[in-house]
Amino acid sequence: MSNNVFELFKAAGAVKQGHFLLSSGLHSDVYWEKFRILQYPDYTKKLCHLITQHFKKHHIDLVIGPTTGGIILSFETARQLGVRGIFAEKQGGERTLRRDFNIAIGERTLIVDDILTTGSSVKETIRVVNQLGGIVVGIGVLVNRSSEKELDFSAPLFSCLQAPTTVYSPQDCPLCAANIPLTRLGSQN
Repeated sequence: MSNNVFELFKAAGAVKQGHFLLSSGLHSDVYWEKFRILQYPDYTKKLCHLITQHFKKHHIDLVIGPTTGGIILSFETARQLGVRGIFAEKQGGERTLRRDFNIAIGERTLIVDDILTTGSSVKETIRVVNQLGGIVVGIGVLVNRSSEKELDFSAPLFSCLQAPTTVYSPQDCPLCAANIPLTRLGSQN
């Protein structure tokens, strides 16, 4: 299925080559523009279906995603599972629940996100769920750019597409050293 998933991203124009500043502050020669795929409800539905099929036996009560792509993914995944879907937003530099959202103690929660690189937004969302007494039963992402061995969330991780990509700290970036212009895409513009 991973070839089909990659083809969806390619068809949507979501895979870009160049020199990019990622939201993590790292640099990469590949950029996954998630909103190029999330603009197509049919593609989003197919990808969320992969996540729901993977976790359908985990007795999910709630789906949560970090803003912004996680809003769309949590809604569609929750719709397919027949449960609530909420999102965690940044407020004062920390991810939190707003808009009168809540998580009940013991609520079995699936976290969904778009592009996984360092895992920081997933870790922040896990913290929110844990603080409120929910139970993280799994994490589903569209694309996992990291090596799965690099990240440990203490919950099963499923990715629709595993696409390990080399990332560089700005001071060690060979693209910077080669004077290739750095491009800022996404929410950093």
